[in-house]
Amino acid sequence: MKKYIRSPIVVVLGHVDVGKTTLLDRIRGTAVAAKEPGTMTQHIGASFLPWKALEKMCGPLARNLRAEIKIPGLLVIDTPGHEAFTNLRRRGGSIADIAILVIDALKGVEKQTIESLEILKDRRTPFIIALNKIDRIPGWESHPGEPFVFSVRKQDEAAVVRLEESIYSVVNELYKFGYMSDRYDRIRDFSKTVAIVPISAKTGEGVPDLLLVLAGLTQRYMLKRLETEERPGRGVVLEVKEEPGLGKVLAVILYDGVIRKGDTIVLGGIEKPIVTRVRTLLMPKPLDEMRSPEDRFMQMDEVKAAAGVLIATPKIEGVVAGSPVLVATEQDLDKIVKSVQEEVESLRIQRKGAGIVIKADTLGSLEALVSYVERQGIPVRFADVGPVVHRDVVEAQITKNEDRFLAAILAFNVKVTEEAEIEAKASGIEIFRGNIIYKLVEDLLEWRHRLMEEETKKLFEKVVLPAKIKILPGYVFRRRDPIIVGVEVLEGRIRKGIPLMKEDGRRIGEIMQIQEHNQPISEATKGMAVAISIRSKAIVGRQVKEGEILYSDVPLEDIRIIEERFSELLSDEEKELLRYIKKIKLKSLRAKLG
Repeated sequence: MKKYIRSPIVVVLGHVDVGKTTLLDRIRGTAVAAKEPGTMTQHIGASFLPWKALEKMCGPLARNLRAEIKIPGLLVIDTPGHEAFTNLRRRGGSIADIAILVIDALKGVEKQTIESLEILKDRRTPFIIALNKIDRIPGWESHPGEPFVFSVRKQDEAAVVRLEESIYSVVNELYKFGYMSDRYDRIRDFSKTVAIVPISAKTGEGVPDLLLVLAGLTQRYMLKRLETEERPGRGVVLEVKEEPGLGKVLAVILYDGVIRKGDTIVLGGIEKPIVTRVRTLLMPKPLDEMRSPEDRFMQMDEVKAAAGVLIATPKIEGVVAGSPVLVATEQDLDKIVKSVQEEVESLRIQRKGAGIVIKADTLGSLEALVSYVERQGIPVRFADVGPVVHRDVVEAQITKNEDRFLAAILAFNVKVTEEAEIEAKASGIEIFRGNIIYKLVEDLLEWRHRLMEEETKKLFEKVVLPAKIKILPGYVFRRRDPIIVGVEVLEGRIRKGIPLMKEDGRRIGEIMQIQEHNQPISEATKGMAVAISIRSKAIVGRQVKEGEILYSDVPLEDIRIIEERFSELLSDEEKELLRYIKKIKLKSLRAKLG
């Protein structure tokens, strides 16, 4: 089979409103503006920029590439952001060869930047940083379309200093994720250091540098990965969409091999793999050949990787974005069906034990969300593609019986059926909805934290805390049940209902009320002098004396709970007092046991 180097697949990621779409528009617009044959070819869901066009766009910078350029160009995915990238999945990684992570030069690393970094790390996808909006740096003088390395030399020193501060901030954040990074023109070894390219997507400044770094990195380090041949094609469903006159079709990114009209293909279905035939292969017509909005596509007999293509096929129900698309021959059909089945099943989760329920709209978002959740230390009981239904609520109810802090459903970009909604409300199952992974998980974590705090507060209010008090001489107001005396809190805190004991472990009674200046109070802490009433069979002057030290009679189980869960809430003195009370309790217990 004839071997060839395919185009690298490039995806753009970054926080909301960071300039991803503007950057894509800038790259495409610059290519179209060149007005030369073969400058840019529109694919389905992607734009192909041939090397000749890139070379022209990079201008004098292109002369810095000493090696012969073997990549045909760049296939840039048109839809920016997490959704497209998560669907560009394949077993063990991503079909995207390299990513551009766009960061705002003035805001630095934001929450979705961190989410992007985690997904990139998870998928083991190389990336470069486009440090965008340098035109907004105070004092920066814009030079539209000019390479950054030329523009930076024309800037005021104060503006360059501000840029360097922004770069340093990003370098510092990336270091926390285990990445070394630097401004691209200072890097000697790009295999060990992430390139940061300052740009302005708005003015085009620095975009030539960005494209050159992309082409240079893929050319230098990815030729082996990019090598393919005219073998049965492999792709992934980017989107299932309706097209006028065609009905439901698949937008597919082909990353390996060749796909031909009439080929047998195996698709990843929700229930089981789908075996069908390619009825039609379509690609967009060049803009100057379109006669009407309906006349947008041209039929193809075959398409080679890397490419974005529309596939019309008889069987499409049950196919979701992120599904694998594999061309099969008669000999290997069973093997490929099994492989696709295993791949899809590996993304769906059904486990025993407590864990949250996850429902997502695509296999790609399901995989990314499960991975993100588990990195936060949260177990997943059930995960699948599709709307939230009654069965999902039942799974969450089973978890609630074991661990109510995990009785929740994450609904990522999917609907919740009316039946599921009613059942969830009735059984106290929380449903979190959203289409941004980090925000959805953040809401879940906040909910869990709030529940745990509420439970901790209730438990803390129930346990008997360590306390040491002294009966003040001359402040005995009633000597027998209920004893009423004035006391000073020497250490810890006393509350209504706590039992008191003598230093030998004998219980005296239980605090009924605490008063300060004739007003009831709920708690008295170290240094306070208060009056307390004690339900007790003891008599002051006999079993208990004026001036005597009493301790809270902390049950051994409460001591264990305090040591395990509330130790950080106690002062060093309270911890020492707790140890002393424990010693009294154990000594008393041993004496009783003989």
